[in-house]
Amino acid sequence: MRYPKLREIKEALTSLVTRPYTTKFPFKPHKPFKKFRGKPVVNDETCVGCEACASVCPADAIKIKDSKASKTRVIERDYGLCIFCGQCEAVCITDEPAVKLSNEIYEMTVFNKKELIETQKKELLVCEDCGTIIGARQHLEYIYKKLGPYAFSQQTVMARAMENLKLIKQKDSSIKLRKDETKRNDFFSILCPTCKRKVLLKNLT
Repeated sequence: MRYPKLREIKEALTSLVTRPYTTKFPFKPHKPFKKFRGKPVVNDETCVGCEACASVCPADAIKIKDSKASKTRVIERDYGLCIFCGQCEAVCITDEPAVKLSNEIYEMTVFNKKELIETQKKELLVCEDCGTIIGARQHLEYIYKKLGPYAFSQQTVMARAMENLKLIKQKDSSIKLRKDETKRNDFFSILCPTCKRKVLLKNLT
């Protein structure tokens, strides 16, 4: 018969008089360690819907669904697929990251995985001539605020800046691109790069 070693006896006696290493969750709140990576929490007010987080998500837990008909972008986050890598927070373009990893992870336990899916909706800007999706309206607003006076050097961003300054009206029929000819006020229309190039070339010739 093999007798226990002194080290094993010491460990057994020590475990009897010391507190357990594991926490008492869910009976007591779990206090994670510093830099713990939990559920990514999104601030919808500061999120601009730029797709940066979706493009780098290794688990493909963030999906973007655009609708031209309703001019709506739906951002779907499936936390059942999330691996809590923190890439979404790292690549967020806003000054104060719109998505931050929280301490929440154990509270995410559910019986139905669909409950782990969260969605956001953002208004889309589409080309006033061909209907091509340009991007989220909030994204362009962020760009012109970031650029300041330099925003007036880019046609589409300039139109958004002037709209917010109330120099032009949103969806004003007088600023839409005309099929027969182009006018100076066509420069204040929301256009995709292809249609914008057509306007510039026609006005230069």
